[in-house]
Amino acid sequence: MTDTTPAVREIGIIMNGASGRMGYRQHLVRSILAIRDEGGFELSDGTKVTVRPLLVGRSEAKLAELAQRHGIEDYTTDLDAALADPKWEIYADFLVTKARATALRKAIAAGKTIYTEKPTAESLEEAIELAQLAKDAGVKAGVVHDKLYLPGLQKAKRLIDSGFFGRILSVRGEFGYWVFEGDWQPAQRPSWNYRVEDGGGIIVDMFPHWNYVLENLFGKVNTVYTQASIHIPDRWDENGEHYTTTAEDAAYGVFELEGGAIAQINSSWTTRVNRDELVEFHIDGTHGSAVVGLFGARIQPRNATPKPVWNPDLEDTIDYDATWQKVPNNDVFLNGFRQQWQEFLESYVTGTDYPFDLLAGARGMQLAQAGLESNSTGAKVALDEIVLN
Repeated sequence: MTDTTPAVREIGIIMNGASGRMGYRQHLVRSILAIRDEGGFELSDGTKVTVRPLLVGRSEAKLAELAQRHGIEDYTTDLDAALADPKWEIYADFLVTKARATALRKAIAAGKTIYTEKPTAESLEEAIELAQLAKDAGVKAGVVHDKLYLPGLQKAKRLIDSGFFGRILSVRGEFGYWVFEGDWQPAQRPSWNYRVEDGGGIIVDMFPHWNYVLENLFGKVNTVYTQASIHIPDRWDENGEHYTTTAEDAAYGVFELEGGAIAQINSSWTTRVNRDELVEFHIDGTHGSAVVGLFGARIQPRNATPKPVWNPDLEDTIDYDATWQKVPNNDVFLNGFRQQWQEFLESYVTGTDYPFDLLAGARGMQLAQAGLESNSTGAKVALDEIVLN
């Protein structure tokens, strides 16, 4: 009798920084542990891929508590020993930006496959250096591009691929929410986000995201003009201690894209939300428009567009919201972080090329650095193509 049980491939993953906010919620709980607890996922050839995490951090007590809470057998404070053990095939990095490049260098030197959050480094030069080191060492790498996997942006991709928009003219993005100062209400973001000396600032935090969203959906970014600001100069940290903000908490960017479209994206931790979702993109094209967010998407085709007439003396009777049509889900969407993890693991197991590598990560840092330069000089900054040796 033929055994039809699928082959199972267990992959050991070093998870450095999994006790942090993003590393814990999105990467550990909603991605790696979700895959493990469901017994893995199946590849097209029938192979089942599952995962075994190794938690790495500075506090053994914290790691032990986390491991016990989630039934994880392996944890350590010794990153070097973990990298030296061939049982752990992939190094995953969720550290604060300031600590990331040093750890990635160690993982590259150890020959580990890498999966990392962004930005991949604190400067463009360092990000390019890491991409070059990985290429020279033959190390496969993946960089988190989570927003491409949001249901709303996946719907936008379908609309683009179907030709719904015709020629895309512009993209207007609104991202952000009010982050409390920390005096009478605890802040929702770590205090290091507001100190440039600790790698903080909304440009470094968000422009790498905007780069991959723009280049993968609408076109490569050719130039950027940015105006940034420290709107809230006084904040209070996790211990209730006052500190002075040194990193920008809002940035207003205009991006010229390959193909002629213009994107304008406002990123702010000092805005009160009056929209359906915390991030929304309004896309205008010759044949139709769409507004997409984290989950939702609404469209207005050319032949269903109302005809407003400007007359400030009369009340406008058009219900503009009612003229938009909701895009149905028509699919079951995984958590975006988990979906990308599964695609990267499949690429690793099958040995196929992976597009969102350290070079893609360097392009994200390039846009962030250009945004900082534009804010400093007041000039529009062009982005040159990055080519590895």
